[in-house]
Amino acid sequence: MTKSMTNHRHLLDDLTIQDKAIVGGDLCQSLSGESFNVIDPSTGKTHVDITHCGPEDVDLAEKSARRAFEAGAWSRISATERKTTLMRLAGLMRDHAEELALLETLCVGKPINDARNVDIPASCNTLAWFAEAADKVYGEVAPSDDNSLGFVEHEPLGVIGAVVPWNLPLLMTVWKIGPALATGNSVILKPAEQSPLSALRLGQLALEAGIPEGVLNIVPGYGETVGKALGLHPGVDAIGFTGSAEVGKLFLTYSGQSNMKRIWPECGGKSPHIVTRNCKDLKKAAAAVATGIFFNQGQVCNAGSRLLVDRQIKQEFLALVREASSDLIPDDPFLTTTKLGAIVSRPQMERVLSYIEAGRSEGADLVMGGKQVRKDSGGYFVEPTIFDNVSNDMTIARDEIFGPVLATISFDTLDEAIAIANDSIYGLGAGIWTDDLDEALTASKRLHAGTVWINNFDDANVTVPFGGFKQSGFGRDKSLHALSKYTDLKTTWIAK
Repeated sequence: MTKSMTNHRHLLDDLTIQDKAIVGGDLCQSLSGESFNVIDPSTGKTHVDITHCGPEDVDLAEKSARRAFEAGAWSRISATERKTTLMRLAGLMRDHAEELALLETLCVGKPINDARNVDIPASCNTLAWFAEAADKVYGEVAPSDDNSLGFVEHEPLGVIGAVVPWNLPLLMTVWKIGPALATGNSVILKPAEQSPLSALRLGQLALEAGIPEGVLNIVPGYGETVGKALGLHPGVDAIGFTGSAEVGKLFLTYSGQSNMKRIWPECGGKSPHIVTRNCKDLKKAAAAVATGIFFNQGQVCNAGSRLLVDRQIKQEFLALVREASSDLIPDDPFLTTTKLGAIVSRPQMERVLSYIEAGRSEGADLVMGGKQVRKDSGGYFVEPTIFDNVSNDMTIARDEIFGPVLATISFDTLDEAIAIANDSIYGLGAGIWTDDLDEALTASKRLHAGTVWINNFDDANVTVPFGGFKQSGFGRDKSLHALSKYTDLKTTWIAK
């Protein structure tokens, strides 16, 4: 099949783009009438203008969400009814999976095959899972005496703000709205300004599925306007946030400045990926290391961006990682043959390139990549990049780059590897490859991370929680634990 035959960019011509906010069930322009550009990162060109919301639109959305919550058309119906409606929405998402995949690729430059085969199916399955969980949240009966009865119920909080990032737009959205809606809350969703299109289409599908007007409101805009307004609004009861630690701290501040709303931050990471001399299948480990840092152009919060490898096997292993990365050539994300797409925006590309320059200037050895490519396309493409001889105090080992840049650090003992791994402000994920059971168990106990992968990396599903330690935040998405974030415990005590 020729290159031109596999390019699916032409399918965009058949899409009808939803460019308006959704407030109270209405598709509406912002009160200011302003708009902002959605840029195709693979060409650098504006594809569509989206209504630009502000604090006044957030206020309208909160009033709409509160009215819907108090009216009870969603909050007070049976959990089984909510389950049925959310399952209907998940089914509509599957029916429109191709459309949603195209919107994701258009906004963030991810390869179309990744959007079709990873992101959108995971989003549909996640929402369906939370739908199924809606009627499986049980209360408690207290062990009281014969003259009284105490029972505890989970009640929805009320109005939830969901602020999601651009790297996995739809998946991060359903990680938030799935448990919030399943437990009976109303939601105000702020998609990232780089990637609002799939969220706005989801809002239309939610209305079609029968979610009552005002229960799911979507306000596109910038973090410093819409995000801040949500954080400071006294009528918003909690915020689920995924993004940088810097912005996560802002939301904690907004909470203290307003109504002490609950903030559930899932923030950045600088995940260590450890390979010991006791790993027998180095080729498999190398493939996982390459995927762990270069999938989604490295724009993943728990990307294995620090490779910690035993000095005795380092040169052999790095050669295998380079081999595993050899077919990751940045190209048009709408080609079905593309495995590495575009960086999401020009500022993000420039950020990644500045970190690559910092690695060079601080003395790390650039052994692969390191350049912007496909400049003639107008898009934002960076080669997969590997540094060797990195020390853990270098900028590229400390900061979350959020791009396809791997920093390789040598170690001599497992104790040294664990000490290096834990020497970070982050604690989102960590991985170790070893066939020594003692090493595996020691690492799993001593690594300070929300998830520790042993002889795999980034494997998981919706049944287990996701979140981190330290400045990776304390929010937990996925699993039944996510449901408790959006509920309050109410005790009822009955006496004779």
